[in-house]
Amino acid sequence: MLIEISNTPRDYAWGSPTLIADLEGRTPTGAPEAEVWFGDHPGSPALVHDGSARSLDAWLASRADVPARLPYLLKLLAAGAPLSIQVHPSKEQAVEGFAREEAAGVPRDAGHRNYKDDNHKPEVIVALSDTFTALAGLRDLVATRRLVSALGEGDAVQALRERLDADDSAVALRAAIAWVLGEADAAAVSQIVEAAASTVSEEFAAELALVRTLAAAYPADPGIVVALLMNLVELRRGEAIFVPAGVLHAYVAGLGVEIMAASDNVLRGGLTPKHIDVAELLALVDFRPADPPVLAPRADGDGAEVFAPGIPDFALAHVRAGATGEVALSGASIALAVAGEAVVSGASGARIVLTPGRAAVITPDESPVTVTGGEVFVAMPGEGRDTP
Repeated sequence: MLIEISNTPRDYAWGSPTLIADLEGRTPTGAPEAEVWFGDHPGSPALVHDGSARSLDAWLASRADVPARLPYLLKLLAAGAPLSIQVHPSKEQAVEGFAREEAAGVPRDAGHRNYKDDNHKPEVIVALSDTFTALAGLRDLVATRRLVSALGEGDAVQALRERLDADDSAVALRAAIAWVLGEADAAAVSQIVEAAASTVSEEFAAELALVRTLAAAYPADPGIVVALLMNLVELRRGEAIFVPAGVLHAYVAGLGVEIMAASDNVLRGGLTPKHIDVAELLALVDFRPADPPVLAPRADGDGAEVFAPGIPDFALAHVRAGATGEVALSGASIALAVAGEAVVSGASGARIVLTPGRAAVITPDESPVTVTGGEVFVAMPGEGRDTP
C-alpha cells in the first residue's frame, strides 16, 4: 500500500520564506517556513490522504502490519537564519534524564525541561540547496589555537586562550566552553565577538565571516564564541552529515532533507533566547575534537544509494533524478520527492506519482519499491530494527 501524506510548514522564526515554497513550485506566503514533518510524531503528525482524514499516528495504530510508532521522523528543513547550537543525549542519558525530571515533577512542557522523552536523537541531514552550511563537532585544537591567537591580546581573548592551553584537547575545549557559557560576563563575550568580527585571516576567513553573521542575528550571544571552536561545514547538494549523541552542532543556512530518531530531546548551547542548562550540556557533550562528521552513502544498485549510519532507528535511501532505482524496505517507510515527477511503484503493482515536496507512506509488503523519473528519498528503519 502506498498512500500520500502531507503536512503544513512550521513557522519557526529561523525558517526561510522561500526555500520550501520554491521546492514545491508555489508562491511564498511571506512567512518563515522552517520545517515540514513527514511522520507520526505527536508534535505534528502528517495527514493521511486515504479519505479518512486521519493523522499518520492514528492510521498506524489502526493497522496490524506496521508498528504503532515509527522509530524515525523525516523532515524538510529550510534554514533562513542560524539555528541554536545544540547537542542530543545518548539513549542511556535520555532514559536517566527523563526519569530524573519525571521524579522531580518537572512539567513536560516547561521551558526549562531538558528531557521531553526517554529516547536519543541521532540525525542525518542531506543538502538539497546548492550549498548547506552547518557547524558540526569541535575543531582540531591546534587549528583553534591559531584562530584564537589571531584575535589579538584583549583580556577576554587571553582568558579564552588560557583555557585552551591544557595538554588534553578534550579537557581544554571543555574548560573553554564551560567558561564561555557559565562564567564569562557579557563584556567578555562582547570583547571576543568584536575581536573576531574585526580580524582578517586568510586561513579562517569563512569562520570569521560567520561570526559577523551570527553577531547580527544574536548580538552578544555566548554561542558565537562557542561557534568559533566548532567545525564549519559547507555541504554541496547531495552531501550529508551524521550527528550522533554528544556532538555539538547547529544548522546555519540552506535547504535539506533531515531524518532523525523520534525524539524531542535537545540541550542548547547558544544562539538562542531559550533555556540553557550549562551543567547538563557539559555532561552530554563529547569534547574530543574530530573532523566534520560527513556521511558518505553506499551504492545500492545502479540508481540508488543509502545513507546508513549503522543505527537501528533509521536509514535514508536516495534515488537520483532520471535514474531507475530499486529500494529494499526494512519496515514501514516514507518516500519524499524533491525534484521532478517521480513514479514510486510497489511489489504489489500499486503506484503513486509524487512531485517535489509530496510524500507517501509505504507498507513493508510493498518491498522492494521502484522509483523512476524524479528524485526521491525513502526513509525506513535502520539496521537491526525488529519489524512486524
